[in-house]
Amino acid sequence: MRIETLWGITRFFITFLTLFIIWLIFTFSLEPYSLISGLAGSLGISLLTYRVFIPSHDASRGAFIPQPFHLILFFIFLIYQLYSSSIKMLVTIIRGNPNPRIVHFRTRLHSDLARMVLANSITFTPGTITLDLNDDHLTVHWFFCNTNHSKLAGETIKGDFEKYIRRVWR
Repeated sequence: MRIETLWGITRFFITFLTLFIIWLIFTFSLEPYSLISGLAGSLGISLLTYRVFIPSHDASRGAFIPQPFHLILFFIFLIYQLYSSSIKMLVTIIRGNPNPRIVHFRTRLHSDLARMVLANSITFTPGTITLDLNDDHLTVHWFFCNTNHSKLAGETIKGDFEKYIRRVWR
């Protein structure tokens, strides 16, 4: 069996299992009708989308399977960032000195999933909104801009997000 065929089958099963687990979580039911519906739906959607769900160039296991311990640390860090950014946003609004700008920067993350999580984490944090993610290039609306240097702005916005995400998806 060729390696591309084996990788395609692996991608299909990972997609199928992920969709079925999500189905079980959202339906929270183990009744036969629910299980059969979930299996059939997951199978059909997996057949149609496994090439998109896991791109063929993400050929390493670490590109889409998170490291559980580091994933938990990332969620704790994300919650901390949510609260600290909310307080910073509140102080900035009360003082009346916002400095919103659009900044462009690059990420060093390699997998598409890790980049997507970084973009959504930045958007999830108050004061920043990811406007575009194109390969490794991010365009972000930043409410607290204090520099005109794009690399420095990128390092400030990404903060430790990139470091934590790199550990989750190696």
